[in-house]
Amino acid sequence: MTSTVESVYEEVLRRNPGEAEFHQAVKEVLHSLREVEKRHPEYADARILSRIVEPERQIMFRVPWVDDKGQVQVNRGFRVEFNSALGPYKGGLRFHPTVYLGIIKFLGFEQIFKNSLTGLAMGGGKGGSDFDPHGKSDAEVMRFCQSFMTELYRHIGENTDVPAGDIGVGGREIGYMFGQYKRITNRFDAGVLTGKGLDWGGSLARTEATGYGCTVFANEMLGTKGESFDGRRVVISGAGNVAIYAAQKVEQLGGKVVTVSDSSGYVVDENGIDVALLQQVKEVERARLSEYAARRDGVKYVQGGSVWDVNCDVALPCATQNELDEAAAKTLAKNGVKVVAEGANMPCTEGAVKVFREAGVLFGPGKAANAGGVATSGLEMQQNASRDSWTFERTEEELTSIMKNIHDTCLATAEEYGTPGDYVAGANIAGFKKVADTMLAYGVV
Repeated sequence: MTSTVESVYEEVLRRNPGEAEFHQAVKEVLHSLREVEKRHPEYADARILSRIVEPERQIMFRVPWVDDKGQVQVNRGFRVEFNSALGPYKGGLRFHPTVYLGIIKFLGFEQIFKNSLTGLAMGGGKGGSDFDPHGKSDAEVMRFCQSFMTELYRHIGENTDVPAGDIGVGGREIGYMFGQYKRITNRFDAGVLTGKGLDWGGSLARTEATGYGCTVFANEMLGTKGESFDGRRVVISGAGNVAIYAAQKVEQLGGKVVTVSDSSGYVVDENGIDVALLQQVKEVERARLSEYAARRDGVKYVQGGSVWDVNCDVALPCATQNELDEAAAKTLAKNGVKVVAEGANMPCTEGAVKVFREAGVLFGPGKAANAGGVATSGLEMQQNASRDSWTFERTEEELTSIMKNIHDTCLATAEEYGTPGDYVAGANIAGFKKVADTMLAYGVV
């Protein structure tokens, strides 16, 4: 790192102790900006780096609710409004027991550059809670969501901050939160949340968007080698929304997904994952993958273990941050993986990314490869603003165009700044420059 970049990173470590995920995300971006700093001294003069790593606003609040036994429970809620240079803060809400301020800041920081890459008018933010919806009744989830929104509503708005879903927050949770927002404000502000139901302002293709977008991006990466998904063997981690629809799109493009995973283990289905059965087990029944294996002949279920031990041409990590470490990356590289595209947010560790680079494996970072979800949220916001509803085909066409443009922008920017073929550098630099130039135009605010 150069002196300015290094001093900014040291300041981040000092001012944000114990937030390892945030430190990791900042380090990756800053490391990519060394050449940018040399070419653009105006950024240093305006202390753009020091400003962009500091959230504009951090909100933490208590979320009390009553469980089905009549006992009072207390969780902690978060909303980090990181950067609004390009538009209203935009980013999901995560409900998971691992959530703490550092996780939300890492996600919000990544969201700045991801949203910038889409070309849509969206700033970066993120939120959530350490609440665990798994195993809770619908009534308990509703009471929690209503309590959460009772505080959050005062901080959001279609021109201010627009949350969406993330891990643990799907259509059910968005519905409960939107209902409470509407009740409190006495307004039908459809654009205040995205990922809504189709009958009340949601967008067709939003459910599929992150998984579809990641697959489109990976297909473009394969295209640089003169290849495609046709006939390719694919390993996917996770079994939630992103993994399910990534598997569906891979199948549409002629590939074969042989694995998906959850926190209990993974399945190997040499005939190709049955997406309809996976949806039934995971989205409808909210059951474990062992149930998928029990209902399908010839499927191997592995409890625990590493899904990355399975041979593949393409790997799509779609579960959670830092799930694919250096050892797993070495196994994938040894087994001949050609492309790795992140469907989740920062699922590959720093060591894993280094292994892929050294092995010549094409690596697509999450801020580029999984931007399809927030891109389609932006399209949902457009539809809400115009009181319109697009067809699935039109929305998917727009999504595909955005993902192909992000891919091409990453490659062109990497080439311009002396790191040809480096999607990480290309994504970080392209996402950063647009935000940085806008911050310069605004003055010191």
